[in-house]
Amino acid sequence: MYVKRLTLQGFKSFAQETTFEFGSGVTAIIGPNGSGKSNVADAVRWVLGEQGLRLLRARKQEDVIFSGAGDSAPLGMAEVTLTLDNGDGWLPLDFSEIQIGRRAYRDGDTEYLLNGSRIRLRDLNDLLQKANVGQNSYAIMGQGMVDEVLSLSPQDRRSLIDEAADVKPFRVKIADAHNRLASTRENMAKVQIIVDELEPRLRLLRRQANRASEHRELSAR
Repeated sequence: MYVKRLTLQGFKSFAQETTFEFGSGVTAIIGPNGSGKSNVADAVRWVLGEQGLRLLRARKQEDVIFSGAGDSAPLGMAEVTLTLDNGDGWLPLDFSEIQIGRRAYRDGDTEYLLNGSRIRLRDLNDLLQKANVGQNSYAIMGQGMVDEVLSLSPQDRRSLIDEAADVKPFRVKIADAHNRLASTRENMAKVQIIVDELEPRLRLLRRQANRASEHRELSAR
């Protein structure tokens, strides 16, 4: 699977519809400062469902909508469409080409689309997480993130690597299993205490039962 096409309209500095075509190899986007290179990376992150304003370099949600420049008036909607080549079946959908879209309006409404049909953000996240390319993955490394990783403590770096390798969910499951095992052992210990407390009473009842049985046998004679 690879990014085949990216189309932006009304997203940040891209007022007019702009399409980027990508091949299956390595692609570099170059240009002078302020030409919108970082906005292209932001668009990919945004269309994949990113909700964090800091990662989108925005203060509020409507900041991703073109705010006007020169003779161009502000727009009321931002739209990004990401086309993926799914010929290898990396995403669990029966399509060789998959389009993921997102629209944002100034009234705060947001739409997510999959091959032109509206879907919920939850469904999009579930789909992308299966391919480990969603908003919670490290498929997109923003500007400065590499330096941040290098400056992390060994423990935080290990946690990040575990999360990127999708190991973290298994560690959480292991920890949960240990907690349940500890709880089970604690319950068993409580049951044993109750058994120990009842054992003398049980022995007394057995003696009384034996005496009653002997009494019945003697009476029957």
